[in-house]
Amino acid sequence: MYQRQADDLRAEADSLALEREPGDVQFDEESGEGGTIAVDRERDLTLSAQALAAIDEIDLALREIDAGTYGACERCGKPISKERLRALPYARLDVACKSGGLHRR
Repeated sequence: MYQRQADDLRAEADSLALEREPGDVQFDEESGEGGTIAVDRERDLTLSAQALAAIDEIDLALREIDAGTYGACERCGKPISKERLRALPYARLDVACKSGGLHRR
């Protein structure tokens, strides 16, 4: 799912780049300077990178399952709560470490 999304977004970004000639600036009513294609392309590249990063995180979680270390906080070694893992199955830090200890008083 994430790989297909990343590939689709990358293809869309490449398509947007091909639509525009080098040095070409398009003007439109919305932005006045026409950066719309560049903004759309940048958004697609960012979303593609995020999808690829999620794939890396999922792959790491799968390796942790194989190694028997899944569900342990990388920083403090304590178990990550089941609620957190249900919400973010590839979480690498427990809530306390992720928040930097801000909720402890």
